[in-house]
Amino acid sequence: MPPVSFSELETAVAAAGLILRGGFHPRAEDAVPGDPATLILVGNAGPAFWHAFTRERRNEKSPMDAWTKRTVETFAAGLGARAMYPFEGPPYLPFQHWAQHCEPVHPSPIGALIHPVYGLWHAYRAALAFDEKISLPEKGTAPSPCDTCADKPCLNTCPVGAFTPNSSPVSYNVPACADFLASTEGEDCLDFGCAARRACPVGRDYIYPPAQARFHMDAFNMAHGRAD
Repeated sequence: MPPVSFSELETAVAAAGLILRGGFHPRAEDAVPGDPATLILVGNAGPAFWHAFTRERRNEKSPMDAWTKRTVETFAAGLGARAMYPFEGPPYLPFQHWAQHCEPVHPSPIGALIHPVYGLWHAYRAALAFDEKISLPEKGTAPSPCDTCADKPCLNTCPVGAFTPNSSPVSYNVPACADFLASTEGEDCLDFGCAARRACPVGRDYIYPPAQARFHMDAFNMAHGRAD
C-alpha cells in the first residue's frame, strides 16, 4: 500500500467526528512500540466527536473507549496503520510526551496539557503508527498561555482545593475530588464539569456541553468507586 497523505488521513478521521492532532517521526527515546517511521495522533476538540459518539454508542462497559477502539480500528485498517490507545494499560503509553512532539501544547498548572486555541477542552484518543515515513505539517510554536495568566484561576477555584499550587509534578488529591463529586455539594462539578478546568480563560468556545461533561464526571466517579 502506498503511503497516505496527511490530508487523506484528515478526511478519514473527520468522517468519525475526530481530528488529527499532528504527528512526528519517532526516535528510540520516544518509546513508540514497533518502531514505526511515523506516528500521528488522533483526538477531538469541538462538538463533532460528541455528536458521533452519542449517535453510535452501545450499551457496553467503558462505552467511549469501546466506541473509540471500534471506530479507529475500522479506518486504521483501511489506511494501513496500527492503532494504539491511551486507555490501554498498565503500562500506559506516553501520549502526553508524544503530544508535545505534535502540537504546541504545554503542561498546565493542573497537569492537563493546554492548547493555545482549545485550552483544556481537547483530548487525545488514539495514535496511528505507520511503517512508511509520511510528510507532516509543521508543529508550529506558541508559548504556554499559562505563562502570562497572572491569576491562574484553575488553582484557586476547586471547591476542595484538590490541586496544590507550585508543586512539581502537580499534586492532585484524587480521593478529595471523588468524595466531593459523590456529595450533594458536588452537583455543580458533576453536572457541568470540573470547576478548576472551567475556570481557565483559554478555549472558552470549546467547553464541553453539560451532557458531555456529565458523562466524563460519571466515568470518573465509577473509576474511583463513587458511582451509585
